[in-house]
Amino acid sequence: MLLDQDRCYRAVASRDARFDGLFITAVRTTRIYCRPSCPATTPKRANVEFLPTAGAAQQRGYRACRRCLPDAVPGSPDWNSRADLAARAMRLITDGVVERDGVTGLAARLGYSERQLNRVLSAELGAGPLTLARAHRAHTARLLIETTPLGMADVAFAAGFASVRQFNDTVREVYGVPPTTLRTESRNRRGPVPAVAGTLVLRLPYRRPFDAAGLLNFFAARALDGVESVADGTYRRTLRLPHGAATVALTPADGHVAATLRLADPRDLGPAVARLRRMLDLDADPVAIDEVLGADPALAASVAATPGIRLAGTVDGTEQAVRAVLGQQVSVAGARTTTSRLTAALGERLPAALAAGGPDLLFPTAEAIAERGAEAMTGPARRTASVVGLAAAVADGTLVLDPARDPDDLHAALTALPGIGPWTAGYLSIRLLGAPDELLPGDLAVRRGAGVLGLPSDVDGLSRHAGRWRPWRSYAATHLWRAAATNPRTRRNA
Repeated sequence: MLLDQDRCYRAVASRDARFDGLFITAVRTTRIYCRPSCPATTPKRANVEFLPTAGAAQQRGYRACRRCLPDAVPGSPDWNSRADLAARAMRLITDGVVERDGVTGLAARLGYSERQLNRVLSAELGAGPLTLARAHRAHTARLLIETTPLGMADVAFAAGFASVRQFNDTVREVYGVPPTTLRTESRNRRGPVPAVAGTLVLRLPYRRPFDAAGLLNFFAARALDGVESVADGTYRRTLRLPHGAATVALTPADGHVAATLRLADPRDLGPAVARLRRMLDLDADPVAIDEVLGADPALAASVAATPGIRLAGTVDGTEQAVRAVLGQQVSVAGARTTTSRLTAALGERLPAALAAGGPDLLFPTAEAIAERGAEAMTGPARRTASVVGLAAAVADGTLVLDPARDPDDLHAALTALPGIGPWTAGYLSIRLLGAPDELLPGDLAVRRGAGVLGLPSDVDGLSRHAGRWRPWRSYAATHLWRAAATNPRTRRNA
């Protein structure tokens, strides 16, 4: 990834927080790397280099600044907006695939050899998959050190390290101090950690502006009974993670979303954070998006009224795919009712300690729906067959639903299944992959919203006009959905 060195230095000199997460500032004289907005004295231009990732900085022998905490910033929007190998790999690395399956498993998931993968990531991101995964483990370890009372050995294995020695060495190399010092500094800065075992309180940063109200309203309209709820400005839901179940409460605040996580297994912290960030689209670059969309006079008023609009994502590919199919050709309320019934019949209840008075029902597994979905669902037989067929394909591995899928491959795999058409495939690309450039011109609500804003409301005319919105047509579609929401008959779900 080539960086404009002069532009990067101007961002550092002005301490421009908009660039946090887009690149790393590495200072040769101190051997420390920082976020662009670090409050420390601006280093001389000759003494700095700019790198694409923390992994690249660590590979060159730099350690993280403990003043600005360069890993505690929004991630690069490239990992969501790009569909190339490097971006897809980063989504899986942040989801903990290397810790669970190794680089061999990562390469297999992406359909490349380990050698090819290492070559591409080293060229694009300045480090290979092992180094990038190590940087992610270090970040997860710091979160566990600062937000839990876990012993250091437990932190080491929960973060994915193979040994306590490897954990100690990595923390010293990355942060310049032993793990115990990080914990002491954190408690001096933040106060005591939560008293309830398994509870973590985190800050998930985002780039301003951020349309939190729009996301909360979206999730509230589709909330499944027992699985999720929205009340008093907080979104709560259950999570099915690689090593166990979890619950989360998300409350938007100034510059961050406060997340209270309860994990059955602390090894799931990294994947949970990555999935929540994707669900809320926290790594988006809203200024770049609004600049392109606001340049169209037909969208300018909508963009001005709702700056920082986000794409609603998902924490579970199977759940979202089933919801998308059940939402075809029905209202939001109708799809919510049908899906809630399926979940009540086949979902799993969580223990009271984990639910903590909030949602306590896990969305059913693909295996459960494939085996018993036909008994649990009512309604059109063809729709039931489509859902069961989809679940069976996921259960036997024929269909892979993860955020690293190539959009075109995912679209082809979905539409090859009976009862799944282009709308569902495109919609799932937005929700699962965070695809930024899916217009869905055939969607009734998109076309009605276009008509409300004075845009062409036929498929061909809208598609031609939408060319000026590239590469952010998914965000434009979200604006059109909002415009159409004034008429309940135009709403569609999933």
